[in-house]
Amino acid sequence: MKNEVQMKGKFHYQLSGWKYSTGIRVLLFLLLAFGFYMSLYAKLVPQVYDIVLGTTSEKTIYAPRQIENAIATEQAKEDAAKRVQPVYRIVNLKNDALIDAIYDKLLQINADDEVKFDDKVSIYRRVIPQLISDLENDSVKSFRVSAQYNDSLLEQIQQGLAEQQYALPEESYFKLPRLTKEDLAAMRPVTKDIVAKLMNDQILDAQTARAKVAELVNTSNLTKNTSREMVTEIARVVITPNKFFDQKGTDDAKGQARENVKPVYINKNDVLVKVGDKITEEIYARLDKLELLKDKANYLPQLGLSILSALLSFVVFMFVKQSTLPIKYNNSQLVMLILIFIINVACMKIISLVQNLDYPYIGYLAPTALGSILIAILLDAQLAFISSVLFSLMASIIFNTEHTLLFDFRYGLVSLVICFCAVFTIQRASQRATILKAGVMIAFFSMLTITSMLLMEDHFQQKEALISLAFAAAGGLLTVVFVIGLLPFFEVAFGILSPLKLVELSNPNHPLLRKLLTETPGTYHHSVMVGNLSEAAAESIGADGLLCRVGSYYHDIGKTKRPSYFIENQTNIENPHDRIDPNLSKSIIIAHPRDGVEMLKDFKMPKPIRDIAEQHHGTTLLHYFYHKAKKQAEEEGSDKEIREEDFRYPGPKAQSKEAAVVGIADSVEAAVRSLRNPTLEQIDSMVHKIIKSRLDDGQFNECDITLKELDKVAKTLNETLLGIFHSRIEYPSELSPKKPATQS
Repeated sequence: MKNEVQMKGKFHYQLSGWKYSTGIRVLLFLLLAFGFYMSLYAKLVPQVYDIVLGTTSEKTIYAPRQIENAIATEQAKEDAAKRVQPVYRIVNLKNDALIDAIYDKLLQINADDEVKFDDKVSIYRRVIPQLISDLENDSVKSFRVSAQYNDSLLEQIQQGLAEQQYALPEESYFKLPRLTKEDLAAMRPVTKDIVAKLMNDQILDAQTARAKVAELVNTSNLTKNTSREMVTEIARVVITPNKFFDQKGTDDAKGQARENVKPVYINKNDVLVKVGDKITEEIYARLDKLELLKDKANYLPQLGLSILSALLSFVVFMFVKQSTLPIKYNNSQLVMLILIFIINVACMKIISLVQNLDYPYIGYLAPTALGSILIAILLDAQLAFISSVLFSLMASIIFNTEHTLLFDFRYGLVSLVICFCAVFTIQRASQRATILKAGVMIAFFSMLTITSMLLMEDHFQQKEALISLAFAAAGGLLTVVFVIGLLPFFEVAFGILSPLKLVELSNPNHPLLRKLLTETPGTYHHSVMVGNLSEAAAESIGADGLLCRVGSYYHDIGKTKRPSYFIENQTNIENPHDRIDPNLSKSIIIAHPRDGVEMLKDFKMPKPIRDIAEQHHGTTLLHYFYHKAKKQAEEEGSDKEIREEDFRYPGPKAQSKEAAVVGIADSVEAAVRSLRNPTLEQIDSMVHKIIKSRLDDGQFNECDITLKELDKVAKTLNETLLGIFHSRIEYPSELSPKKPATQS
C-alpha cells in the first residue's frame, strides 16, 4: 500500500513537473519566437521557385502580394494618351485696333491734297501690309512678355498668321484714294460690326470666315458699290485665324491623362504562371521583381525576420522574468499566453486574406484587441499592455498593403489605441456586461482614431471614410463575440478562475449557496462575514481578495451534510455533541472540509475554490474535543493513549496566501462571535492570538505568506471588525475590565 502511494505520488510529480520545468520554459519561449516568425513570414519573406528562362513551368505560381503589371499599366497609359483630343487655344489679336489703324491712315492720306494720286496708291501698297504685320508682331511680342502663352503656341500663332494672311487685290489700291471722308465714316462701323461678328466664332481657317464677308456686306446699309467693295476687302484683310493648335498643351493633357491612369495590378493570389506555361522574358522579369526566383533569392529577409521574432519573444521573456506574477514560474500560464497570441494573430491573418488595394480598410475589422482582453482578464493587466504593443506591431505588418515600407502605421496606431482602451476598460471586470462595454469603447476609439488620420490626409474621400468607420465599428462587436466565446474555454482548459467567473459564483442564487442559506442559515451568515473579513485582509497584502470572498462563501459547504452538529446552526436545540463520544464528534467535525470538496467537485467548481474549502483548517487541533477525550479517559481510568494527532484536521495545510487568509478570518470570526460584548482590546488580542497560534503550529509553512504580511492581515482584520461590531463594542472607558473569554 505504501509503495502504491509512493508510485502515485511520483507519477503525479512527473505529470505536473513540466509546469515548473526550466527546460520546458526555454522551449516555450522558443516556440513563441517561432510563432512570431511564422505569422510574419508570408508578409516579409517571399517564396522562391527554381525557374529557367525559356522553359515550361512545372507548377502554378500565385502572386504572394499585389504587384503592378508594368506592361499592362503602360499600355493603359498609351491608350489614355491616344484618346486625348488636340488642344487648341483661342487668341485675341485685337482686330478692332487694326481696323482703326487702317481707317485712320486712309483719312490722313486721302485728306492730303498735296499728295498725288499715284503716290497715294504707292503709299497704300506699302503701309497697309506694314500695319497688318506690325499689329501681328506687336501682339505676339506682348504675349511673349506676359508669358500668357508658351513658346510653341507663339510659333504656331506666327506661322498661322503668316500662312493665312490676306493680300488686297491690286485694283483695291487704286480705289482707296477715291474714298471720301464721308465714305470712310460710313464704312468704319460696318467693317467693325462684320469683323466682330465673324471673329466671335472660333476660326481655325480664315478663308472660311472671309467667304462670309460679302454676304454680310450686302445686308449692310452701305449704298455705294465702291464702299461695299472696299469694306469687303478691308474686312478680309483684318480677319485672321484666332484658334491655334497648342502642342505643349496637348502634350500636357496627354501627360495628365497618363498620370490619371490607375496602375494595373496583379492581385494577391492571382495566377502568375500556370503549369505548362512557357517562361517568357516578361514573366521572368515579373517573377524577378517579386523576388520569386530561387537563383536570385535574397536570404537576408529570413535573417532579419529571425532577429525580429527573437526580439519580440525576448520582450515577453524579460517582462515575465522581472514580474512577480505566477506566470514567472508556471509554464501552464505561459502556454495559455502563447495560445492567446496564436489565436489573436490567426484572426488577423484570416482578415488579411480578404484584404486588397481596393478594400485595404478591411484590416480595421480584425479583432486585434481580443488577445489584450483575454490576457487582462486571465493573466495580468501589465502583461496585457506589453502584449498590446506587440499585437499592434504585428498588425502594422500583417495589414500592410503598400509594400513600400515594412510597417503601415495606420493599422499599428489604431490597434495600439484599441488594445490599450480595451485593457483600461476591462481591468477589474466584475460582470460579463463589462466585455460588451469594452467592445463599444473599442469601436468608438477605433473610429475616432481613424477619423483623425483621415482628416489629416490630403486626399480625404467620404466613401473611404465611411467604409473605414463601418469596419472599425464591426471590429469592436466582433471582438466582443470572440472574447465571450473563448473565455469559458480558457477558464475550463487551464483552470483559470477569472474575476467574471468569481462574480458569477458569488450569486446567491447559485444552487450551493441557496442550499447553504436554507439548510444552514447560521453557517451562511458566518460564511458571508468571513468573506468580508478575508477580502479586506487579502487585498491589504496584494492577494486575490475576490477569490477569498467567494472561496469563503463555499468554504463550509460541507456542513450542510450534518448542519445540527455545528454550533452556529444550533438555535433552540440541544447540542448533540453533549451526548456522543468525543471521537465521534471529532470525526463529524473534521469531515466537513472533505465533504465540502466532494460537493464542490460534483458541481464542477474551480479548483481554487475547492482548495480553500479543503485547506482553510489546515492540520489544526480540535482543542475542545481533544481535552474532552483526555478528561473522559481520566475519569474512566482508561490506559488508552489520547494522541493529539488523532484530533487534528487531515489538511493539507494552506498552499496559498488566499487559503491562509480565509483560514485566519474563519477562526477570527468564530472567536469574536463567541464574545458577548467585545472590546477593542479583546478583538485585537483575539486576532493576534489566533495568528500566533497558527504560526507556532506551522500552519503557514507550506505557503509564501510572510510575517510582515501576517501583521498587515491582523491590522486589517481589526479595522474591519471595528466597522462590523462598532455599534456593539464596549469601549474601555465605559466598562470595567473583564477576563477574556476562552476559545474552545
